[in-house]
Amino acid sequence: MALNVDALEAWDFPRLEQDYDDKDTMLYAVSLGFGQDPLDPAQLPFVFEKGLRAVPTMPAILCHPGRWTADPMLGVTLNKVVHGEQRVFLHGELAPEGRLYARAKVMAVEDKGEKGAVIHAARTMFDAVTNEPVASVLHSTFCRADGGFGRDFGPAPQAMPCPERAPDLEVDVGTRPEQALIYRLNSDRNPLHADPAYAAKAGFHRPILHGLCTYGLAARALLPTVAGGDAAAIRSVECRFSRPVFPGETVRFQIWSEADRAYFRARVEARDITVLDAGRALLGSGHQAPDYALTEEMA
Repeated sequence: MALNVDALEAWDFPRLEQDYDDKDTMLYAVSLGFGQDPLDPAQLPFVFEKGLRAVPTMPAILCHPGRWTADPMLGVTLNKVVHGEQRVFLHGELAPEGRLYARAKVMAVEDKGEKGAVIHAARTMFDAVTNEPVASVLHSTFCRADGGFGRDFGPAPQAMPCPERAPDLEVDVGTRPEQALIYRLNSDRNPLHADPAYAAKAGFHRPILHGLCTYGLAARALLPTVAGGDAAAIRSVECRFSRPVFPGETVRFQIWSEADRAYFRARVEARDITVLDAGRALLGSGHQAPDYALTEEMA
């Protein structure tokens, strides 16, 4: 079945709203594994209310529009959908608590023919008190069974490949066997990450880690290295999802540092697979907002 590209182009998202507090901010950090070493002073600011700071990837879970692609009129084959890419741009450092509202829009759709299709949906979150933009997110969904509709629309984002030279550093990030059970408390209670029988029907021998959890692991690798422990130093994090991670595995991040940005790739060496690719983090404040950042008038 092909996507209904006309319906996607005209899709009207409701205004999205969310209040979050320090408990939500600490839960997100703990669900990524911050605090596994409770004596590490670099991890404590993200899991303890004294001087609390938000992990820079946290906007990925805020003001989430839910399973909007389940609407039958869009023609999405839900059991063939996977998370393709994720991008977060911070207009300023995310506060550890606040009240947000968001505008969302389908920015682009790509027809990949027999390979399927890609839907790129953007949302920008605003501070509900000041109306200033807080963060912009681009969530790209790969619909493996829904190509062949014959036209694209919108400017599709271009992935930035990692340099061909050897990485400047490698960081091993360990996950815990129960990590998916903790991470799902943020908002995503898909049984694929908790129910062994459901995971088996999807072709996995056990529940897998959320893609957005693996994405958040990049912050654990980038913060103590290229960001110097400063959450405000990370302006943007983006990557492409390649393969799933099983809770309990160790993920090795290969990082290339280049001036005001870093590129990264993530691998599970025990299975000789790449799980995240085309990763890029923008560092420092001298970066313009990306094309997917929305204003009130654009949504």
